[in-house]
Amino acid sequence: MNHISIAIDGPSGAGKSTLARLLAQELRYIYVDTGAMYRAVGLYVARAGVESRDRDRIAALLPGIEIKLRYEDGVQQIFLNGENVSRAIRTEEASRYASDVSAVPEVRAFLLGAQRALAENADVIMDGRDIGTVVLPQADVKIFLTASSEERARRRYEELREKGEDVVYDDVLRHLVERDKNDSDRAAAPLRPAGDAVILDTTGNTLEQSLDVLRAVIKEKSGHVV
Repeated sequence: MNHISIAIDGPSGAGKSTLARLLAQELRYIYVDTGAMYRAVGLYVARAGVESRDRDRIAALLPGIEIKLRYEDGVQQIFLNGENVSRAIRTEEASRYASDVSAVPEVRAFLLGAQRALAENADVIMDGRDIGTVVLPQADVKIFLTASSEERARRRYEELREKGEDVVYDDVLRHLVERDKNDSDRAAAPLRPAGDAVILDTTGNTLEQSLDVLRAVIKEKSGHVV
């Protein structure tokens, strides 16, 4: 049986995870948050006291990491060595570590097999930075989501404030711009749209407007009505 795969890429704060999760629920597909997998690795590295760009020491830690995705009450939860770290990976520190460790080729290779296996065994919507270019280059639908840096930083700021974190907008914007640069300049699978991806700018869109645009693209490219 051939499974359908939808790849949604884009920079931090573009709305990939929220939109992918909602669309997966509508389509009854499996939602795969690859960013959460990198955040889990980053969290493990941080807890081990290893610097986020120490390639050799990070690579040496990988055999001790087990990451699993589970669905509880319809919500994806991520487990690191048996611990539910779904909330722990959403801090600014975890975000910084995720960006740095994702540039380590050994980390990308470590997670690549697991990500592809998920797509081989189910209909999936997978979001990340290099899904359409590296992880699932044969995906049925490829979308590159983006928005202005200021809007993405505002969304991230509001998300963190809602979670009770004491953050400053200017700091969030600065970290986001730094992450964009790191993700785009890294040697291993840099952030860029696939050649056949549909590029969608969500600046100024409401959530429902962005969903409508994505539904139309998925219908056109896959024939699956959302």
